Amino acid sequence: MSSHVILRDSHREHPAGSVPVGQPAPDQPTQITVVLRRRTPISDDGCLGVHLSHAEFAGAYGAEPADIRALEDFAAEHGFSFASVNAGGRTVVLSGPLAAMAAAFGADIELRRWNGKVMRTRQGHLHVPVTLEDCVVAVLGFDQRPASATDRSFRPRAAQAVYFTPLQVAKLYDFPNNNGAGQTIAMIELGGGYNNSDLYSYWSALGAKNVPVSSVSVDGAQNSPTGDPNSADGEVALDIEVAGGVATGARIAVYFAPNTDQGFLDAINAAIHDSVRTPSVISISWGAPESDWTPQAMNAFNAAFHDAALLGISVCAAAGDNGSSDGDTDGRTHVDFPASSPWVLACGGTKLVGANGTIQSESVWNDGADGGATGGGVSSHFSKPAYQGNIHVPKPWGTANPNGRGVPDVAGVADPNTGFAVIVDGQEGVVGGTSAVAPLWAALIALLNQELGRNLGWIHPKLYNTLAPKNALRDITSGSNGAYRAGIGWDPCTGLGSPNGQAMLNLLKN
Repeated sequence: MSSHVILRDSHREHPAGSVPVGQPAPDQPTQITVVLRRRTPISDDGCLGVHLSHAEFAGAYGAEPADIRALEDFAAEHGFSFASVNAGGRTVVLSGPLAAMAAAFGADIELRRWNGKVMRTRQGHLHVPVTLEDCVVAVLGFDQRPASATDRSFRPRAAQAVYFTPLQVAKLYDFPNNNGAGQTIAMIELGGGYNNSDLYSYWSALGAKNVPVSSVSVDGAQNSPTGDPNSADGEVALDIEVAGGVATGARIAVYFAPNTDQGFLDAINAAIHDSVRTPSVISISWGAPESDWTPQAMNAFNAAFHDAALLGISVCAAAGDNGSSDGDTDGRTHVDFPASSPWVLACGGTKLVGANGTIQSESVWNDGADGGATGGGVSSHFSKPAYQGNIHVPKPWGTANPNGRGVPDVAGVADPNTGFAVIVDGQEGVVGGTSAVAPLWAALIALLNQELGRNLGWIHPKLYNTLAPKNALRDITSGSNGAYRAGIGWDPCTGLGSPNGQAMLNLLKN
């Protein structure tokens, strides 16, 4: 491929322990997402003081029309078609036969059996034509291994003596006494589904009106409940019921996508650039260790989260439920992505003891090897951002990068032993984990947005420079997540701490 060059940061290997089982059908219809560069480069802090409209953003920082035309010429040359174009999100979905598509991008693909399933994966680098070298950032879709997981277990409510409702947690954390009216909270889901009958029962039990919930199909995925509360259904219901149980006047839009890096990014871009539902905050409870991702994918996701900041959209993500290793078995510390993106509010977990609307104690959530623990640590991929300039973040493990982004930023109750009451697939249960903390913080941000009359958007500088120093967060100083211990100020277990919602609002108003 002398006319092609290696696509930077695209190298990956077949999953460890997978077994080859043959080649996929060469004429299989395939769609590949090509991510293009910004029309205008932007610094890490550029234009963050003013939130742009979708039209303003697309005009300033969307894809360069000439880049889209160059990709169109490439597609025509190879007999591919444009399935969709998101100029604001800088993505083009190409459609064509798999073998021809793989040949055009130099993708070495095969079918592999991994974890009991047969899937298409790839190894080596991808390649792009020299004519596209400067404009293509990432190419996603050849590899169909699961990009992310969500760790939570469903416990029958009758078998658990202690649990919280979202309203009880909101009271413990002194959330503002409003309902998030006028806000839309987006949920990214990579499997499972919800039943409207479960939601109606849940809202009724809380004494709340029905929260409007709609599903959005991305890349053909649908709201598809399995009937098993221990499946991804448990995650979907947890996200909706926690966020809707706090922000009872908000709308919730659930973006369902395939569990691949392509599907995940397409769902995030669908939510960010949705000019119809216009979410003001996005909640993500899915993730995987940074070591499981290609750098091209993390960079493409990170650019999308930067888009969200420019548009005034807050993004919250769970920090993971497998302690400082993030479930990796190489003996090193790892952090979860996308929580490790500097544009994402990374949400860690605590063990909370409360009574009569008052917090009795709060510590790092860690139930041991079999029970889960909050994720947290230091990114090996992303550098320490300016907003963390005044805190001590340990050096990343196993990387030449001397300064890494610290994870998480904030925390909230995650211990499954005092988890959230949910209704999933007709069953009453209790679910915990940092998967509950992301929608909890998303709901709080929706409440704050309503009270302020504007979107907070990228909240990190305010958190680190104003809210935490003035005690609007509850500092968690006891416990560990494995390699790291909590302490005074920011730490790699619970970040800056759990929220004091009314104190946050009071400071933000000023």
